[in-house]
Amino acid sequence: MIPCHSGPDRHRFVSKKAVSVPVSSPSPSRPTSLCVFCGARFGTDPASRDTAMALGRMLADQGITLVYGGGGVGLMGLVANAALDSGGKVIGIIPRFLLEREAGHPALTETAVVETMHERKLQMFERSDGFVVLPGGLGTLEELFEVLSWRTLGLHSKPIVIIDQGGYWKPLAALLQNVVEGGFAERTHLDHVAFVNSIDEVLPAIAAMPRSVGLAKRLDRV
Repeated sequence: MIPCHSGPDRHRFVSKKAVSVPVSSPSPSRPTSLCVFCGARFGTDPASRDTAMALGRMLADQGITLVYGGGGVGLMGLVANAALDSGGKVIGIIPRFLLEREAGHPALTETAVVETMHERKLQMFERSDGFVVLPGGLGTLEELFEVLSWRTLGLHSKPIVIIDQGGYWKPLAALLQNVVEGGFAERTHLDHVAFVNSIDEVLPAIAAMPRSVGLAKRLDRV
């Protein structure tokens, strides 16, 4: 257990264990917190860095708490730093074994240290009203597909916005379309997914999404 640090420093470190909670209520059209999935690397397109920083600034300016994986490197570090530099609140959730590998960010508003990747993803889900996806690698895809799968199962109605920086996610959009056309998903399963081209489109896309959640279920059934 890592103790909570108090005092003049506003940053807080806590160790959490996973808990099973009921599915959340339908997300508000004006979110108070958003989870950002993105890479722990910078990628090859310099524009991705600008987009990550612009997203962090936008969240802070709008008073929206940033929830993310707690890393201090790559696009993860950029979005967190931009939000913090703009006076925003940032919550990082990181497994203990990744503290060194992903250079856990040392100056977040709150850092929750968990034991497993499963706990990390569950807490990111629990503590956010929706999800925004920047360019990233296999870990980013895993996080995205998990919340998308939970949405397909009717476990939540939280919005998922994918920022298609420089066409990076165009193959993903084609794949999802192919899944629907191949009969392995319904078009309604993608009602809570929006591909956008700019930061300015993120909040309008969230506001335009449906709010119904369907049958009440529990995440501990997944």
